[in-house]
Amino acid sequence: MSLVKSSSINAFSVAAKLASALVLNKILAAYIGPSGYAVIGQFQNAASIFVSLAGGVMAIGVTKLTAQHFDDIEKQHFAWKTVAKLSLILSLIIIPILILLDGRLNQIFLKESGLDGVFIWLALCLPMLVWNNLILGVINGKKEIKLYVIGSISASIISTLIIGLFSIYFGIYGALIAISINSAFILIVLLYILKGCQWFRLKYFIGSINNTVIRELFGFGMIGLTSAIAAPVSYMVIRNLLTDRLGSESAGYWQACWKISEMYLFVITTTLATYYLPRIAEIKKIQELKREIFKTYLIVLPVTIIGAVAVFLSRDFIINILFSTEFLPMRELFGWQLFGDVIKIASWILAYVMIGRAMFKYFIITEVIFTLTFILMAYKFIEIYGLIGVSIAYAANYILYLITLSIIIKKELDKRFNN
Repeated sequence: MSLVKSSSINAFSVAAKLASALVLNKILAAYIGPSGYAVIGQFQNAASIFVSLAGGVMAIGVTKLTAQHFDDIEKQHFAWKTVAKLSLILSLIIIPILILLDGRLNQIFLKESGLDGVFIWLALCLPMLVWNNLILGVINGKKEIKLYVIGSISASIISTLIIGLFSIYFGIYGALIAISINSAFILIVLLYILKGCQWFRLKYFIGSINNTVIRELFGFGMIGLTSAIAAPVSYMVIRNLLTDRLGSESAGYWQACWKISEMYLFVITTTLATYYLPRIAEIKKIQELKREIFKTYLIVLPVTIIGAVAVFLSRDFIINILFSTEFLPMRELFGWQLFGDVIKIASWILAYVMIGRAMFKYFIITEVIFTLTFILMAYKFIEIYGLIGVSIAYAANYILYLITLSIIIKKELDKRFNN
């Protein structure tokens, strides 16, 4: 399946996600407000860290190994069984920690009273969150993009219903619980969608751990763990910084602006994950790899730029539709945020080359370094420019990241294919 066709199919997923966001954001804006929106962002980032520690980080490795061994079903099954069992073991370690430290975790991550118990709900739903990642990783690796999109659309509908209803009836506490429990319903739907697939059977995920797979997964596990911890931690630090310097509402404005970026970039990021990563992993010749990278830039960057410009020109309308007039102060963030989005996608195209070609060391080092530079620049620019400083830091950081990745990728590919 081509990049263009993949993007076209993903467009249905984007439409569903945007429709979901329209409903859900209006509900959250009405019942929670900007400060509550920031708390939800904090919890989502904290949840992603624990899901990753419980084995969710291996999903990208499953995608890579499933795509790499497209002609060897037995090796694919070895990978699935190994990741499934490791995830179960890691989940059983993380679950008691979440339950026993619920109150402390609330103080560290959420800093709000009256929210005790939300991490217990996360603990109870943790295995299902991890299994969602694992199954989606397998679907990616099998290049079943239609199934991936159907699953994504189903997840959007389920999340809207559950999070929306819980927010209406139970406020922010209900919204936080719903973020965890909706994973159980999503998993049920995913299993139902896949029940007719001959390649998907429960027995393919049950078995012993394969040492060869462990060695192959190690680098991807480190990549996933680095990404899963570095990015959420940086977002939480910056939200806390905004809250301390400018108030919780400012943190909510930035979270809302970030959400808009996620929504309009969803078709691109999903396409990169579902088509581009497996494609990069399976290519054997340098010229073919370079053509794939160039073709991706040629298609993806113009689409990203058009999307960013459209969002910028309609930012007031978007704020009113997706949120409320209470969120209008966030409009000043859009210019630098959207510029940063374009540079981010340009850099992600190269970052996926690092993952697909197993450049583990470079990926981890750059991820850590540029997470730190983002925090440091945000700290300084917020001090100088106020709220808009966080968006300036975002754009500036990705410019440096793109330049660095361009140098590394060129050097590493020349070395690997010339030897």
